[in-house]
Amino acid sequence: MAFPLFSLLLLFSLSLQQPLSSSANLHRTTLFRTELISEPKPLINTPPTTYFEVTKPIEVPKTKPCSYHILQHYFGYTYEKPPVLANYTPPSNCGSQNFGKIVFEWKATCKGRQFDRIFGVWLGGVEILRSCTAEPRATGIVWTVQKDITRYYSLLMTHQTLAVYLGNLIDNTYTGVYHVNITIYFYPVEEHGSHYKPNLGNLDSGYGSGADLILPISRNLPLNDGLWFKILNSTDTESKEFKIPQNAYRAVLEVYVSFHENDEFWYGNYPNEYIAANNLTGVLGNGPFREVVVSLDGRVVGAVWPFTVIYTGGINPLLWRPITGIGSFDLPSYDIEITPLLGTMLDGKTHKIGLSVANALNVWYIDANLHIWLDRKSDKTEGQLLSQSMLPLVVSLVSNFTGLDGKFVTSVSRTLSSTGWVKSSHGKITTKSTQEFNYSNFMVMENDGNLQIINQVIDYNDSVYATTPSSSVRSIKSYKRFSFYMHSDDVDQGNETYSSLINLTLGFNEKKIGASDDGLSVSSLKNLQNGQGYMLVKGNLVVSGLGSTQQTYRYNGDKFCYFRNVSSSNYTILYDKMSNTCAKRKWSHSGFGLGKWWFFPTRRPFLAPVFHGNKGGI
Repeated sequence: MAFPLFSLLLLFSLSLQQPLSSSANLHRTTLFRTELISEPKPLINTPPTTYFEVTKPIEVPKTKPCSYHILQHYFGYTYEKPPVLANYTPPSNCGSQNFGKIVFEWKATCKGRQFDRIFGVWLGGVEILRSCTAEPRATGIVWTVQKDITRYYSLLMTHQTLAVYLGNLIDNTYTGVYHVNITIYFYPVEEHGSHYKPNLGNLDSGYGSGADLILPISRNLPLNDGLWFKILNSTDTESKEFKIPQNAYRAVLEVYVSFHENDEFWYGNYPNEYIAANNLTGVLGNGPFREVVVSLDGRVVGAVWPFTVIYTGGINPLLWRPITGIGSFDLPSYDIEITPLLGTMLDGKTHKIGLSVANALNVWYIDANLHIWLDRKSDKTEGQLLSQSMLPLVVSLVSNFTGLDGKFVTSVSRTLSSTGWVKSSHGKITTKSTQEFNYSNFMVMENDGNLQIINQVIDYNDSVYATTPSSSVRSIKSYKRFSFYMHSDDVDQGNETYSSLINLTLGFNEKKIGASDDGLSVSSLKNLQNGQGYMLVKGNLVVSGLGSTQQTYRYNGDKFCYFRNVSSSNYTILYDKMSNTCAKRKWSHSGFGLGKWWFFPTRRPFLAPVFHGNKGGI
């Protein structure tokens, strides 16, 4: 659910106080969410269940890491309270201060009954993790999130304040307290090379390593709640002023996004014309399309079309036990290359980044990190924006409905691009940044609105081309496809009870290509999740039910591969197969214009997934 308890009660109250004009119970997923009732009394000494998100292990050097335990805290009644703070000091007991990899680890336990909660972790106001808690059970749960935070290298080498916000409520019914430990692992570089090369000021490091400076585009301490901005509606814009050093030569904006309350299930919201024609109240509108818009000094410079993260209590909470939804434990952030616009910011003046969401309902939590690369051989660089194309959205909505039943096809496309040059000690480098988006959402409503089918695909592609004075070209391309399918059928059982049958598919596919004078670097990720669930719901409580989930995860890189095929049903792991061997494979990237490329088997050390099988039942 990942939003405060009062929001759920408000939504549930609305559904009771404002009945539909039709006698039918319109599909409920977009109205409010369900919550699992207490389980049977657990057996004595029953071990806690380990929850996990399927993802590839983190490649790390072979060196022994230094561990830095920075925070231990029990999150109980913390809703709308100030974030928990801790002083962060760069590690002094690691010998070498040259690290090849830095890994953040969140480890938490919980026992009892509790909703899922969104939380964030900030270092010096810079967000380094956006996540959702797991929903506990009577026997207890444990879960671990490990994230590669090497890109924040420069930030981690200075004294900072760590801030953690996890808004939780404790009462006689909701008893779960989240016991949290945060540790950072620092891996010294290997003697004969490293996965990570510190920024030495050259162009290669500018496109392959961490930034020299990271500025927070977030709210300032002290405050209650998280450091994220809250976007409450489609006209709301939040902004932050900043000033960059005048010797910058590259800039990337990293955006964190999560959606809650009336827009938690935005991809299933109804078109406004459907709501008006049926005289509906208490239902969620503005259609199923959302766009996060980023502006610089009032000018649109980029966008994010977010992946459909389902939190650990979302749609059917039984689906996410113990395998959680894609991105639920480590929500993706989104990079926007704004180097072409550096020329407009190198004037020594204050500038402003704005964040808004097209068609938004309350509430979206958004902030950003501005990554800046600095020219160590120059006190001042100069630049110029050569061209910019920020065309408006191309939107198509085809509706065909009679009463509460009908079909709706929403299609949206957009291309954003900018070109500019920056002159530094590396010469005059021209950069072109392009974002290409395509969106389609096919929605069906049947059985007087009690059956809803959603089939949504987002193609989200971006590219960066940097041309050097010697006419060599370095490029970074990313091709992403976010897919979502849901078939949900609700049947009224009387006595304020209904049954819900869910079939769900989530897909996160990405191909990355990096090209330079040293050759090509190519990787691909195919992450597919299927779920089937049944619930009997009384009020907003799950009386009984069954949830099954299957997931295949396949990552292929130049030197590292990982495959996992896992399935669960109501806390029980049915099978779990893993492999990290890269067999000789042929990949065709015809859509990329690169022809055919070969991958060869290679092994590297990695952090094993944190998982221990556990069987149990409701």
